[in-house]
Amino acid sequence: MQERSFSITYDYLCPFARNANEHVVAALKAGAPWDVHFIPFSLHQAHIDNGDPDIWDNPARSNDILALETGLLVREKYPDQFTDAHISLFAARHDRGGDITDEKVIHDALIGLDIDTDGLIKAAKDGDGHEILKKEHEDAVDNYAVFGVPTFIIGDVAAFTRIMTRPGKDVQVSIDTIERVLNILANHPELNEIKQTKVPF
Repeated sequence: MQERSFSITYDYLCPFARNANEHVVAALKAGAPWDVHFIPFSLHQAHIDNGDPDIWDNPARSNDILALETGLLVREKYPDQFTDAHISLFAARHDRGGDITDEKVIHDALIGLDIDTDGLIKAAKDGDGHEILKKEHEDAVDNYAVFGVPTFIIGDVAAFTRIMTRPGKDVQVSIDTIERVLNILANHPELNEIKQTKVPF
């Protein structure tokens, strides 16, 4: 397996982002030699109506991005804890059906991690992550035309990618799944879009 540097976008709202990010994290924990940058991308921002303020500039909708900004602040302040927090926030939404605009749901998702959960949530509510989220979201749009999650970025190439499976007991499946995506991006620029007409899962 070769060393790779790539990015992947995420928003905790999306089940496909959950699948792809879980595979990436499982592979990293198994020792995959990848340098991965996890980029927050707000689906709320991507779908705001014309004339409405940006999501990070709209106090009335601050809780819509509270989980995204809390996870981002974990990445910034507690990088060694980020992947665990990342997967826990996805699980809060998609495994337990929690409302991730709710502070308690976010707090409970991060219980057990060696981080100042209350302080991070307060900082997120105070807007500490706004500028980072805005910059990374807008850079993804401006530089790579990102429109959704999960988008893989390797070199100058980006691709929105839906992975239908979640990690299982065999972590090699996760490694192979992500390597397959990266190989297509890195080595097959002629492949622009492949979408199965029937979902086999």
